[in-house]
Amino acid sequence: MEIGFVVAGLAVGFVVGLTGVGGGSLMTPILLWFGIPPSTAVGTDLLYAALTKAGGVAVHHRRGHVDWRLVGWLAAGSVPASLLTLGLISHIGPSHALDGLFRFMLGVALILTAAAILGKPWLLRHVPTRWRDAPFAAMRPALWVTGAVLGVLVTLSSIGAGALGTLALFLILPALPTTRLVGSEIAHAVPLTLVAGIGHAGLGHIDWSLLVNLLAGSLPGIWLGSHLSHRLHDGWLRPALAVMLAFIGARLVA
Repeated sequence: MEIGFVVAGLAVGFVVGLTGVGGGSLMTPILLWFGIPPSTAVGTDLLYAALTKAGGVAVHHRRGHVDWRLVGWLAAGSVPASLLTLGLISHIGPSHALDGLFRFMLGVALILTAAAILGKPWLLRHVPTRWRDAPFAAMRPALWVTGAVLGVLVTLSSIGAGALGTLALFLILPALPTTRLVGSEIAHAVPLTLVAGIGHAGLGHIDWSLLVNLLAGSLPGIWLGSHLSHRLHDGWLRPALAVMLAFIGARLVA
């Protein structure tokens, strides 16, 4: 067991448990900093995300926080988009250009995630009134398109299913209770990251020893962060996290 990766998993798990954001957006850049190739960092983080979020789905489902219609429409867009993206990656094959693509998409996803964290309060105040009264059936195309965009972005960067997915759902279905939006987003993230992760595994982009080390640290980290979340005020932590993600994203895109 490599202590550096265990500590990284512990730190990221703690932030996720404390704030609800920062999983892939922190873990993948950390793996790059450790010298892990971009393709391996993205692939390993996808399976890491699927395994860590699976337990959360069970909890949200028992509490009635998952709208499975919503999950189904998102997955109808994201899973095929992920499979198509994996097919294109397989066609490109191992190359320097492929790692460059992963780095670039990771940077884009980090910048978008930072914008979502910082801009969420403003966006929610300016949601058109007519959207609040729109029936679910009218929003199905928007959910499908959102899923498809997330499918491509997550498969190429391992980032986006959390902060970006939740913000998109808040904008599309503002009348739905927050607990159901968050629970549904987590439920959708599991099949998306699992499909994308398995696809990357088939392409040889998974470091299984690394995955075990990350889980060994992150699972207790998430437990600790979630138990302290009601005691610590994260009003300063989220903006600081967003600024850091934007800086890292800009460095990767440049």
